[in-house]
Amino acid sequence: MCGPSGTGKSHFLEALGHQAIDAGAHVSWFSLEALGVLIGRHRADGCTRRAIRKILLADVIVRNDMGPLPVSAETAEALYRVVDAAYEKRSIALSSNLHPAGFDELMDKTIANATVDRLLHHAHVVLTAGDSIRLTQATTGKGGTPLAHWPLRAEHLATTGQFCWPRPGRTTVRQRAELTGP
Repeated sequence: MCGPSGTGKSHFLEALGHQAIDAGAHVSWFSLEALGVLIGRHRADGCTRRAIRKILLADVIVRNDMGPLPVSAETAEALYRVVDAAYEKRSIALSSNLHPAGFDELMDKTIANATVDRLLHHAHVVLTAGDSIRLTQATTGKGGTPLAHWPLRAEHLATTGQFCWPRPGRTTVRQRAELTGP
Protein backbone atom coordinates (compact mmCIF):
# COMPACT_ATOMS: atom_id res chain seq x y z
CA MET A 1 0.00 0.00 0.00
CA CYS A 2 1.50 3.32 -0.98
CA GLY A 3 0.51 6.94 -1.13
CA PRO A 4 0.98 10.33 0.44
CA SER A 5 1.15 10.90 4.17
CA GLY A 6 -2.17 11.04 6.00
CA THR A 7 -4.23 9.15 3.43
CA GLY A 8 -5.19 6.20 5.64
CA LYS A 9 -2.47 3.63 4.93
CA SER A 10 -1.65 2.84 8.57
CA HIS A 11 -5.33 2.83 9.50
CA PHE A 12 -6.06 0.38 6.67
CA LEU A 13 -3.18 -1.94 7.67
CA GLU A 14 -4.31 -1.92 11.29
CA ALA A 15 -7.86 -2.85 10.21
CA LEU A 16 -6.45 -5.55 7.92
CA GLY A 17 -4.40 -6.96 10.80
CA HIS A 18 -7.45 -7.01 13.08
CA GLN A 19 -9.51 -8.77 10.39
CA ALA A 20 -6.79 -11.39 10.03
CA ILE A 21 -6.73 -11.91 13.82
CA ASP A 22 -10.53 -12.20 13.88
CA ALA A 23 -10.22 -14.87 11.17
CA GLY A 24 -7.80 -16.83 13.37
CA ALA A 25 -4.50 -15.73 11.83
CA HIS A 26 -1.40 -14.78 13.80
CA VAL A 27 -0.16 -11.28 12.91
CA SER A 28 3.25 -9.71 13.57
CA TRP A 29 3.63 -5.94 13.34
CA PHE A 30 7.04 -4.33 12.86
CA SER A 31 8.40 -0.90 12.20
CA LEU A 32 11.34 -1.00 9.82
CA GLU A 33 13.63 0.28 12.55
CA ALA A 34 12.50 -2.40 15.03
CA LEU A 35 13.03 -5.08 12.39
CA GLY A 36 16.56 -3.82 11.71
CA VAL A 37 17.40 -3.79 15.43
CA LEU A 38 15.94 -7.27 15.95
CA ILE A 39 17.88 -8.84 13.09
CA GLY A 40 21.05 -6.89 14.02
CA ARG A 41 20.86 -8.10 17.60
CA HIS A 42 20.57 -11.70 16.46
CA ARG A 43 23.38 -11.26 13.92
CA ALA A 44 25.75 -10.48 16.81
CA ASP A 45 25.32 -13.97 18.26
CA GLY A 46 24.93 -15.76 14.93
CA CYS A 47 21.25 -16.68 15.12
CA THR A 48 19.70 -14.49 12.42
CA ARG A 49 17.89 -17.49 10.93
CA ARG A 50 16.25 -18.21 14.28
CA ALA A 51 14.94 -14.63 14.51
CA ILE A 52 13.54 -14.83 10.98
CA ARG A 53 11.91 -18.20 11.73
CA LYS A 54 10.18 -16.61 14.74
CA ILE A 55 8.89 -13.78 12.58
CA LEU A 56 7.64 -16.34 10.04
CA LEU A 57 5.51 -18.02 12.70
CA ALA A 58 3.01 -15.27 11.90
CA ASP A 59 0.57 -15.79 9.04
CA VAL A 60 0.62 -12.07 8.22
CA ILE A 61 3.62 -9.79 8.65
CA VAL A 62 2.75 -6.10 8.74
CA ARG A 63 5.51 -3.59 8.02
CA ASN A 64 4.21 -0.06 8.45
CA ASP A 65 5.42 3.36 7.33
CA MET A 66 8.36 2.77 5.03
CA GLY A 67 9.71 5.78 3.24
CA PRO A 68 9.84 8.85 5.43
CA LEU A 69 13.43 8.13 6.51
CA PRO A 70 16.45 6.65 4.74
CA VAL A 71 17.21 3.03 5.53
CA SER A 72 20.59 1.84 6.82
CA ALA A 73 22.33 -0.99 4.97
CA GLU A 74 21.71 -3.34 7.93
CA THR A 75 18.00 -2.50 8.06
CA ALA A 76 17.65 -2.91 4.28
CA GLU A 77 19.30 -6.31 4.57
CA ALA A 78 16.96 -7.27 7.42
CA LEU A 79 13.92 -6.31 5.34
CA TYR A 80 15.24 -8.26 2.38
CA ARG A 81 15.92 -11.35 4.52
CA VAL A 82 12.40 -11.35 5.94
CA VAL A 83 10.77 -10.71 2.55
CA ASP A 84 12.90 -13.44 0.96
CA ALA A 85 12.12 -15.95 3.71
CA ALA A 86 8.39 -15.13 3.58
CA TYR A 87 8.23 -15.18 -0.23
CA GLU A 88 5.36 -17.43 -1.35
CA LYS A 89 4.99 -18.73 2.25
CA ARG A 90 3.51 -15.82 4.24
CA SER A 91 1.52 -12.68 3.57
CA ILE A 92 3.27 -9.34 3.94
CA ALA A 93 1.35 -6.10 4.24
CA LEU A 94 3.55 -3.05 3.78
CA SER A 95 2.77 0.65 3.70
CA SER A 96 5.01 3.32 2.25
CA ASN A 97 4.98 6.94 1.21
CA LEU A 98 6.91 5.78 -1.87
CA HIS A 99 5.78 3.44 -4.60
CA PRO A 100 7.90 0.25 -4.45
CA ALA A 101 9.56 1.33 -7.70
CA GLY A 102 11.16 4.13 -5.67
CA PHE A 103 12.62 1.96 -2.89
CA ASP A 104 16.05 2.38 -4.46
CA GLU A 105 15.90 5.96 -3.13
CA LEU A 106 15.87 4.51 0.40
CA MET A 107 18.37 1.68 0.12
CA ASP A 108 21.02 0.11 -2.11
CA LYS A 109 19.61 -0.48 -5.59
CA THR A 110 20.50 -4.19 -5.66
CA ILE A 111 18.76 -4.95 -2.35
CA ALA A 112 15.84 -2.69 -3.27
CA ASN A 113 15.31 -4.48 -6.61
CA ALA A 114 15.49 -7.94 -5.04
CA THR A 115 13.11 -6.92 -2.23
CA VAL A 116 10.60 -5.28 -4.58
CA ASP A 117 10.77 -8.24 -6.99
CA ARG A 118 9.62 -10.60 -4.22
CA LEU A 119 7.12 -8.14 -2.73
CA LEU A 120 5.32 -7.38 -5.98
CA HIS A 121 5.13 -10.92 -7.32
CA HIS A 122 1.58 -12.06 -6.43
CA ALA A 123 0.93 -8.68 -4.74
CA HIS A 124 -2.20 -6.59 -4.55
CA VAL A 125 -0.93 -3.02 -4.74
CA VAL A 126 -3.23 -0.42 -3.21
CA LEU A 127 -2.58 3.21 -4.05
CA THR A 128 -3.97 5.96 -1.85
CA ALA A 129 -4.35 9.54 -3.00
CA GLY A 130 -5.61 12.87 -1.85
CA ASP A 131 -4.81 15.35 0.85
CA SER A 132 -3.69 14.37 4.33
CA ILE A 133 -6.71 13.69 6.53
CA ARG A 134 -4.77 14.87 9.59
CA LEU A 135 -3.63 18.09 7.96
CA THR A 136 -7.11 18.81 6.58
CA GLN A 137 -8.67 18.28 10.00
CA ALA A 138 -6.03 20.38 11.73
CA THR A 139 -6.39 23.32 9.33
CA THR A 140 -10.19 23.29 9.53
CA GLY A 141 -10.26 23.02 13.32
CA LYS A 142 -11.86 19.55 13.28
CA GLY A 143 -8.81 17.58 14.42
CA GLY A 144 -8.70 19.07 17.89
CA THR A 145 -8.75 22.36 19.66
CA PRO A 146 -6.35 24.85 18.03
CA LEU A 147 -3.38 25.62 20.27
CA ALA A 148 -4.34 29.29 20.40
CA HIS A 149 -7.35 28.31 22.56
CA TRP A 150 -5.32 26.36 25.12
CA PRO A 151 -3.91 27.98 28.22
CA LEU A 152 -0.35 26.73 27.93
CA ARG A 153 0.61 26.90 31.59
CA ALA A 154 2.00 23.65 33.02
CA GLU A 155 -0.26 23.78 36.08
CA HIS A 156 -3.36 23.92 33.86
CA LEU A 157 -2.18 20.94 31.84
CA ALA A 158 -1.35 19.01 35.01
CA THR A 159 -4.73 19.71 36.64
CA THR A 160 -6.82 18.94 33.56
CA GLY A 161 -4.83 15.86 32.55
CA GLN A 162 -4.44 17.09 28.98
CA PHE A 163 -1.03 16.34 27.48
CA CYS A 164 0.11 15.15 30.86
CA TRP A 165 1.99 11.94 31.65
CA PRO A 166 1.21 10.19 33.83
CA ARG A 167 -2.44 11.10 34.09
CA PRO A 168 -3.40 12.78 37.35
CA GLY A 169 -3.93 10.19 40.05
CA ARG A 170 -1.52 7.74 38.40
CA THR A 171 2.12 7.27 39.20
CA THR A 172 5.04 6.07 37.17
CA VAL A 173 7.32 3.26 38.30
CA ARG A 174 9.97 5.83 39.23
CA GLN A 175 7.47 7.86 41.30
CA ARG A 176 6.33 4.71 43.10
CA ALA A 177 9.94 3.84 43.94
CA GLU A 178 10.48 7.36 45.27
CA LEU A 179 7.30 7.15 47.36
CA THR A 180 8.06 3.75 48.85
CA GLY A 181 11.74 4.34 49.35
CA PRO A 182 14.59 1.80 49.14
